[in-house]
Amino acid sequence: MDEVSGRCAILFPHGVLFRKEEAEMRKRLIEADLVECVLGLGPNLFYNSPMEACVVVCRSRKPPQRQGRILFIDAVHEVARERAQSFLKPEHQERILAVYHAFADEPGFARVASREEIAGQAYSLSIPLYVKRTQNGNGARQPAAATLPQLWADWEQSGRAFWQEMDELVVMLDGLLEAEVSDE
Repeated sequence: MDEVSGRCAILFPHGVLFRKEEAEMRKRLIEADLVECVLGLGPNLFYNSPMEACVVVCRSRKPPQRQGRILFIDAVHEVARERAQSFLKPEHQERILAVYHAFADEPGFARVASREEIAGQAYSLSIPLYVKRTQNGNGARQPAAATLPQLWADWEQSGRAFWQEMDELVVMLDGLLEAEVSDE
């Protein structure tokens, strides 16, 4: 812990942000106004774990403009991947740090929420509750939210496509099996 600012950063798996088992801990930290920032990170950043991780930054002496508020940063897609390992490039680190210092909303990436809003979410710190993604991992805009009939039609179509592909696979495998039998 930083003695001057009373600040610490704790690395957790994402489940700590929303699991029932940690609910009382989250509630006490939020009510005491100790949580300053919740930073979501992408998978495979740590050698011993392929899971997505998060960093919870706590601060016992928040500046007045940050009191009663928590910054959520969704940096899950701010990673580069080489072979089986992911890492944060300098530009990823700079973006995260700039948003942390600004302590302001950035659509699709960061959002400041009040303690009251978080209490209304049963003290869940799950980042998607507060930061609504506007872009996918490749930077392309996601389509607007679909209606239930559209989703149903898409689901039915994907089911039909799946069974057509399965039928083609069975025909191909039958052909291979027949060719093997005729070769014997």
